[in-house]
Amino acid sequence: MVSIRGELKEYGLIPRKRWGQHFLVDRNVLNKVIRIAQVGEDDLVLEVGPGLGEMTLALAKKAKRVIAVEIDSKLAEVLRRKTVSDPNVEVIQEDILKIDLDRYLRREERPIKVVANLPYQISTPLLFRFIDSRHLFSTLTLMLQKEVAQRMVAVPGGKDYGPLSISVQLFSRPSIHFFIKPAAFFPPPKVESAVVHMVWRKEPIVQIQDEDWFKKVVRGVFGYRRKTLINALRHSDLSLPNHVEAAMGKIGIDPKRRPETLSIDEFASLADILRR
Repeated sequence: MVSIRGELKEYGLIPRKRWGQHFLVDRNVLNKVIRIAQVGEDDLVLEVGPGLGEMTLALAKKAKRVIAVEIDSKLAEVLRRKTVSDPNVEVIQEDILKIDLDRYLRREERPIKVVANLPYQISTPLLFRFIDSRHLFSTLTLMLQKEVAQRMVAVPGGKDYGPLSISVQLFSRPSIHFFIKPAAFFPPPKVESAVVHMVWRKEPIVQIQDEDWFKKVVRGVFGYRRKTLINALRHSDLSLPNHVEAAMGKIGIDPKRRPETLSIDEFASLADILRR
């Protein structure tokens, strides 16, 4: 694998903390990520934060087309130069959190695979964005911080379980494949990373009547996760129906439970009675 330190020096670049730049320097990790993503010759791939393009170049050898979105204008220019002889690579210099995904990707003939080393500070909001735009994608294979990965697969009752766990598991089957030591990156981050693979479900794990309302209820009660469910609801900005405690009892939910003990199915039932 090309020396990342050497390349950064050659191009007069330094890792930018504001964008959470940690460049993958372990070729074994890179190869394992691509194998997990199962990228084939007919696949279209979206890569987020390609950096100096080591993953990009490897993906370009296997995929039909690679769309690499890089926020750093200097890195984007370097990547364009490095991929000038790779006509199946398109480099877009944009903020992935602001880019109009539908505009760029809806023209594609088939769902896109996401393969990315996500900048730590945007991993959670970007996951929610991918979920909202799930019609554009087939699978997601992501490197992100271990803590976020554990939240994605968390089950009810634990401290890691929350809105991210519910949103991810409602629409996909997430699995943690392996953990990555900080030494696999330059500069090394302060925490371990993980590789997570997400495959969308054909149907949500439970039927949701109003997805926006469901998300509002989940966020509302988890904003006060240390309180009982009924107190969390009362402290939230949700408009509650009369006799809400009695209504919760009718669907088998004890108002004195903590928010993190509710299953996704129970949250769906709770959201339904709160809409009435």
